[in-house]
Parts: sequence; C-alpha cells; structure tokens
Amino acid sequence: MNGIWETMLGLGDKLAAHVLLAASAIALGIVVALPLAVWASRNTTVARITLGFASLVQTIPALALLALFFPILLSLRAIFGEGLPTLGFLPALLALALYALLPILRNAVTARDNMAPGVLEAADGVGMSKWQKLRLVEAPLAAPYVMAGIRTASVWTIGAATLSTTIGQPSLGDPIFAGLQTQNWSLVLAGCLSSAALALIADALLGAIERGFAERKPWLVWGGAAAAALGIFASAWALYGPSGEDDDDTIVIAAKQFSEQYILARLIGGQLEKAGYNIEYRDGLGSAVVHNAVSTGAIDISIDYTGTIWTNNLARQDNPGRDAMYRIIKQWEAEQTGTLVLGKLGFENAYGLGMREDRAEKLGVTGIGDLTPIASRLVTGGDPEWFERPEWIAVRDAYGLEFARQRNFSPTFMYNALKSGEADVISAYTSDGRIAADNIRILDDPKQALPSYDAMIMIAPDRADDERLIAALEPLLGAIDVELMREANLSVDRTDGQKMSPDQAAAMIAERIGLER
Repeated sequence: MNGIWETMLGLGDKLAAHVLLAASAIALGIVVALPLAVWASRNTTVARITLGFASLVQTIPALALLALFFPILLSLRAIFGEGLPTLGFLPALLALALYALLPILRNAVTARDNMAPGVLEAADGVGMSKWQKLRLVEAPLAAPYVMAGIRTASVWTIGAATLSTTIGQPSLGDPIFAGLQTQNWSLVLAGCLSSAALALIADALLGAIERGFAERKPWLVWGGAAAAALGIFASAWALYGPSGEDDDDTIVIAAKQFSEQYILARLIGGQLEKAGYNIEYRDGLGSAVVHNAVSTGAIDISIDYTGTIWTNNLARQDNPGRDAMYRIIKQWEAEQTGTLVLGKLGFENAYGLGMREDRAEKLGVTGIGDLTPIASRLVTGGDPEWFERPEWIAVRDAYGLEFARQRNFSPTFMYNALKSGEADVISAYTSDGRIAADNIRILDDPKQALPSYDAMIMIAPDRADDERLIAALEPLLGAIDVELMREANLSVDRTDGQKMSPDQAAAMIAERIGLER
C-alpha cells in the first residue's frame, strides 16, 4: 500500500494535466449545451435534433471518439495551416466536450419542460421580456437540475479523460496504460485511485453548488465555485507557471503501446537529458498516430520499424530484403514527409506467429504452412492492431489461414492468453523476452509474407537539422542487439521481485553498450 501511495504522490503533473483537460471539456460542454437547451425548450424540432445528436455521441465509445478527432484535425490542418495541433489537448478537449454534452443538455431541457405553467404565465402577466423571464424565473428554477447534469457530466468526463493518453495528451491514463503494458499494478491502481478521487472531489464541490441553488444559499454556491476555481488555477500554475525551462529545448518522445517502446523512449530521453534537453514523453500511442505525429512535428522523436512503415505508409507488399527496404524508407521519408530516419538501432523486432512449444509439438507445427489444414480448429490472438494490419492480411492470404476465432488482446495479455490456452497462435514480437521465458516457438515463414522490422530512430522535420540532438543520439545507432533487447523487455515484463521499471531497463542497456547515465 505504501508503494501505491508513493506512486500517487509522484503523479502531480499528470493530475494537473487531467484537471485542466477535464475542466476545460466540461466548461466547453456547458457553453455549448446551455444555449442549445434554451433554444430547444422553445422549439420541439431543435429539441429532437440536439438531444438525438447528443444521444448518438454517447453511443460511440470514448476511446473511438478521441481517436476520430485525430484524422479530422489532420484534414483541417491542410486547410488552416501547420499551426493547428492534431494530437494532445485540442482533440481530447473536443471529444470530451461532446461526451459531456448529453447530461447537461437533457437536464436543462427537462427542467424547463417541467416548470409549473402558472409560474411562467405569471411572468408573462407582469410584462417580463423573454430575457427577463429567462434570467429571473427560468434560470433560477432550472439551476439545481442543470447542476445535477453538470455533476454527471463531470464524473463521466474525468473518467473518460484517462483515455486521452492514446492521442498524446498527458493525463492520469498515463500510469494506467503504462502499468497495464508492464504489469506494474501499483501504477495501474495509483492512476485509477487518483482519477476516482478527483471525480469524487469534483462531484462533492458541484454538489455543494447544486444544494446552494436548491436551498437558496449563495455562500454554498460561491464556496463550491471558489474551491473548484482554486484547484483549476493550481493545476494551471503547476503546468505553466514559471519554470525557467526553454521550450525550444524540450523534446517530445513518443512510445507505442508495448514495453519495448517505453524502454527505448527512456533510453533516448536519457541521452538527450545529458545533452541539456528537457524531455516529455507521450506514451501509449498507436502506430498510425505515431507516424503522422512525428511527420507533422506534433512529436519530435519516435522509434518505428521498417516493416510497419513499409506496409502501413508505403503500402508495399513485396519484400526486397532488410537493407533495400531500409534505404527505400529513408529516401521516401525524406522526400514525402521530411522526417529524418536517423538510423537503425541494431536489432529487429518482427512480427512472427508464435505457439506454445508443447502445443506446436503435439500438432506437428513448425512453419506457418503447417497451420493451413488445422487453422479451422484453432484460436488466434493478436494485439489490438494486428487483424487490421496489412501484415496479417498478407500472411492470411499467402498461407490460406482461416482460424476458428480471432481474439484481440493488449500485448501483455496476448502472451498470457497463449500461456493459459485461451489462444493457440499469437502475433508474437521476435524481440520479446517472453518468447524464451514462456517457451514459445516462432513458426517459420518460408514464403516471406512478413517483412523485416528493423528498429529505427525517427526525427521530426523541424528537428532534422539539430546537430546537437543528432550527435547525442548517434551512439545508439547499431548498438543494441536482439539478445540485449529481449533481456531488457523481459526485465520489465516479469511478475516476480526482479521486475524493473522502463527507466531501470533503459539504464541497464546504457550501461551494457557503454553509455554514461
């Protein structure tokens, strides 16, 4: 329990970012919902349209809604210019504000519809204008109900804001996602408890304001509002107050949703900190998001893989070999996106179909082709991207694979599913330490349906000419072999007392390859 408490105390910046994001989204939701509610209360057609739209938004999972704003803003960027951010605060704000809309709008409309007709007729009888009636009669009577809707929206928004990690916005989702990928349950619990505590505090403060309106106690209204404003101001000060840091020397490093990426991001961050840069991490991003983010300058550095760029971005299905593939990708990035492919780290982390050794032995499977006649009796599992990726389609079509069932898992739980027998075949990563630790057989690919996956450092176009940055990272090129990467990955994914954090694993790699930390 002490470990969880200490972890929670170390989440100050994530908490502050979470508070600002949630508060901004709720405020924007209120600004949009209340005028719509007034309009809807006077026009049944508007009421049907607005409530229908708000209800439709609620049917979209929050994670999907957050992700949808990335391609939307990417398209708008072509119209409004490079200054429009496509990752981080803006898409998260817009998505969460939409998510907060329904409870506020519905409660406001319902409050107006259920007002005693006599009160409204009396207001008309004394000659009040529409504005006077709204301000002096309708608003005070509706206020407790509107506040109840805002309370509901706040709890929903604070919870959903943890998912903004996936589009590059720091939040309390950062420790949750990082903990899930590295099986660090203290991090997961710390993130969940902090988010829950924040939701309870927000609900209590808004509840005080609601009671103040209902019981005609202005001191409750102003006290609750002042406490909420103080918390928001403190969060803003913690994030944006005087820090003495030069924004030009702050490097944003992205990591995808698995342990290796967390480790390599910290390894790169350590090198750049020694060179005098300030570092920010954006963890838990998807492959397509990462590539677009680095090519547009939304992040500065990422670690990507040749096979991923080859299939996803170049849309190539052929396999010219590792060296030729790397050269083509480097040239394509320079010409098409301006992204600098600095170089390869020295190891390959390829996709490979993996089976438990005992299961493969029993079924007589050594290569992917051996799965073809028996796939209809087997369950296959993959990470959340695998079954939508061109690599899977290429393997499936090359070998004629039709499994009985396909299941999606997070990378961590994918290996657990194989170990427990819930999946027979998984899309394993060849640099993962769990391949040896869990006795997994990587099946031969004689048709070379899967391309090579050399790990590369990618640098955003606006950082491509930074000689100090490049000089700091060059010692990493070609320095990490697959055995060392497997050992580091396994050290983070272990579940016993020898488990390391990504920072510790990065320090281990740095020491092994002769870097100073």
